[in-house]
Amino acid sequence: MAGFPGYGALAPKTKNLVMAGGLSAFVFGVYYYTMRAVGGSDELQVAIDKFEEAKHNSESEASLAPKP
Repeated sequence: MAGFPGYGALAPKTKNLVMAGGLSAFVFGVYYYTMRAVGGSDELQVAIDKFEEAKHNSESEASLAPKP
């Protein structure tokens, strides 16, 4: 990494810590961006709730039907 002056003079453990910090910051940034991008809508949860309600209603109607 010739672009950073003084980076080559660091000890190997220090280089690893710098790299780990940079990668962690990148991953956190991507995670934060993704959660902000999709976090505004609960469309999936609403669809799941409707499905569960319909499933429960059909099961309760089936249990109330007379059995021959």
